[in-house]
Order: sequence, then structure tokens, then C-alpha cells
Amino acid sequence: MELGLPIDSYLEKYRYKYLALYHALRDAIINGTLPEGTRLPATRELARQYGMSRGSAAQSYDMLLAEGYVNAMTGSGTYVARGASLSNKEIEPINSGPMLSTWGQRVLEMMSSPSGQTEGSAEELIAFTGERVASENFPYTEWKSFLGHAANEAKEGISRESFSAGHMELRRAIAGHLRFTRGIQADADHIVIFSGSMQGIVLLSQLLINSGDPVVLENPGYHGIKNAVQSCGGIIVPAEVDRSGLIPEDWNAKLLFVTPSRQYPTGAVLSLERRRELLNWARIHQAIIIEDDYDSEFRWGGRPMEPLKALDDGGHVIFIGSFSKTMFLGLRLGYAVLPKALVKPVIAAKALYEPVSSSLLEQRALSLFISRGAYSRHLRRMTRLYGGRHRFFCSQMEEKATHLFQLEPGDAGLHVYAKWLHDGETYELFKKAARKRGVEFRDAAVYRLSPGSLAACFGFSHLNEEQIARGVSRMALAWEDMQK
Repeated sequence: MELGLPIDSYLEKYRYKYLALYHALRDAIINGTLPEGTRLPATRELARQYGMSRGSAAQSYDMLLAEGYVNAMTGSGTYVARGASLSNKEIEPINSGPMLSTWGQRVLEMMSSPSGQTEGSAEELIAFTGERVASENFPYTEWKSFLGHAANEAKEGISRESFSAGHMELRRAIAGHLRFTRGIQADADHIVIFSGSMQGIVLLSQLLINSGDPVVLENPGYHGIKNAVQSCGGIIVPAEVDRSGLIPEDWNAKLLFVTPSRQYPTGAVLSLERRRELLNWARIHQAIIIEDDYDSEFRWGGRPMEPLKALDDGGHVIFIGSFSKTMFLGLRLGYAVLPKALVKPVIAAKALYEPVSSSLLEQRALSLFISRGAYSRHLRRMTRLYGGRHRFFCSQMEEKATHLFQLEPGDAGLHVYAKWLHDGETYELFKKAARKRGVEFRDAAVYRLSPGSLAACFGFSHLNEEQIARGVSRMALAWEDMQK
């Protein structure tokens, strides 16, 4: 059966076929025309239907996969991801539906803001955007085996301990993993599972922030946290960052978000002295620190610093982790390690949204994946792969683009932060010239709370060495184009 999309109208709006197909599929998913779980045609079939190359169809799927709209399973196909569709009522203008609370209005305004999608780039786009996993290297056969085991175990039913807080065996597995790899003496009873770390950040923001409360955020920092704080009416207090991470101050606040293991987006590692200063600040002000450990599992140099949670003996730190970047994007599972005093309030708040924790089958499978050593083996393989790609990207930039960017040092993570070496007007011209050459990268200005130095973020984990080399060469050519 052929997939019917109004592709002609999209071709009128978007210059290139892969962009037209991407937007047509994305809109069909969002508006429910393609419901969650729908199996999409193979790229070969899609290319035949719409008169394009298989590479263009695959590129459209890759963009949808990177943004979480679809899941890809080797040997099975590509499927619309759970929760990707929105009902028509959810995307109606605010004045055509019921009155929303102030929080609801803020959320709707954020959803309505421009997505920042670029148009008009070359057919064979090389996108250094995002920090995507190399999905083709995931051990899907092994994962499917654990899913099968989990399905058999599920016949026993759901235990009370899985309500809201998540599957207890997964919480125990996470506790063991954190004790061994991060030195965190985590108690499984203090761990709560979320549908991705962002759900945990939003719920914790709702629970801990009153309208008008000052909340300290890194500048630059992850914009998703900024959105969560603002949607709850929090007043953002920017905290500057240097090469040693967040610069501590005596803030008049009760809540701080920080990425100490690898500052987002600069990659700076928070020094031990500063970690102790932050904990001392939290003790004096009786404040909470939310430690977002978003991608420090992948480390190819240096010794990882102790997490704030491992140093915390006063119950001031919440440790947030995620499996979306270590497993595959479609696995929307994250977790929080909570101080004892916050366990009951967080579980009670989560129960308002999810009386029974979601994705229990995947939770069961992941607990087996971790406890039987498959997760550790997978991390070792991917660390070798990403480490090689990181080194190759840096060598290519040093060979061909030292006149454009200064790379910030880093020994972990899935992107490289690079400072632009020219002025702002030239930067804007260079981004346009690079797009014409078929290269995209992320302007780091999106992460700033206030104007600052110009920089870019280059995601490399999803690109092979040939793509990386071509992408860097194209940027060098784009600069040459500007000199003509």
C-alpha cells in the first residue's frame, strides 16, 4: 500500500526534495494522519513513489529520527514514535479553545515559536547539528532478545512498586551502575524513572518553583531547562561559565541547575574546588542543586570528576540521567536520584501525570540489558567509535579551519564547542555560505541567556569519517566563496 502525502504543495514551499518529504512526513505525524506505531515505507519504496533518490529519502528519515518523530529497528523497519502525534485540539490557536492557566499559556507560546529549520541547503546535506547516536551500531538483535524476555516476565503482571516511580528492577540496576561507574551511593528507593530526562526536569521545576522565584542557570546553558523554568514563572539568574565550568557566587536563590561533568554546551568540567563551593552554597541557603548528567558516559580522555551527588552529604543534590543518548533516541527513559526528603513529593507529583509508569516493557528490558552486562559492553564499543570520530573531527578542523574556529578542549560528549574567530556580521555571512555548500552547524547563541562571544556546536557522533572530512572541507570552501 502506497503512502499518500501532498508532496507537490511541499515542493512548492521547499526547494529540495528531501526537505519537502521531511516536512510532509513531520506534519502528517504531528496532525495524526500517521498515528504512533505506523510502519513507514522502506526508503527504496518511498524514493520510487516520489521520484527522488534513495539517499534523499534516507536523509528525510534521518532528520525525523534525530528529532524523535520515528524509531528505526534494524530488520524491522521505521515506525512513528510513541507520543509524536498531536491532536488537532492541541495545536489550535489559544483563542479558539478553553482558557488556559498562565503556565499553559507559556507552554503554548514556546511550542508556537519558530523551530529554526533551515531551507535551501544543498541536496547532500552534511549536518553537524545535534548530538545524535550512531543508530546503525546499536546491538538491536541483543536488545530484541531482552525485549522478548521482558515480555515473558510481564505475564506476571505489574507490581505495586512499578506504580509511578518505575520498575524496581530497573531502579536497582541504575543504582548498581551509578555506584560502580560514578561513585554515587544511590539507593534504588530514591530513584524515579521518567519518560526522558526532560520530563523529570519539567516536573521538578513545577514542584520546586513558585512564580517569581529566582532560579540560577548556566550562561550559556541548555535552552530546554530555561524553557522549563520560565514556564513555571521562575526568574532566571544567569551564572557565567569559564573553562573551569560554572563560576560560583553567593546567589539569593533556592534552586540551581548545573552540568558539572560536562558543561552544556562548552564542554568545560567543573573543578573540584568549585563543586565544593556549590555544595557549601546549597548548605548555607538550604537550596537544591539539580545536576544534569546529560552525556558524560562517553569519555575518551582524562579522569572523570566526582559528581556533585557523590560529594553531597546534606541531601541538597538531585542527579538527572538519561538513556536517550547512550541507547537510541526513541528510548524515552530518564531518571532522577533524589534526596530522601524529596522522594515522596516527586512520586506523588508524577502520579498526577502517570499513575502507572510508562514504557514498562522497555523498562524491564533495560533492567536486564544493564544487569547482564550488555549495557557496559555497548558503552565501551560506542566510546571507542565516538572517540575516534571526535579525534578525526578535531584533526580535520585543525588542518582546514583554524582560521575560522578555535576548538574548546574536551575529552567527552557528542559535540565540540568552537569559538568563532571573526566578527558577527562575518559569522552570519559564513553560515549562509556554508548552507549553500551543503553544511549546517548549530549557532551556540541559542544557548545564551545574554549576548556573549560567538561560537558554534558541531555534533559529530552520527557522521562517519568521510562525511566529516567532506563537511569540514565544504566549510573551508564556503570561506573561500566569501573572499571572491
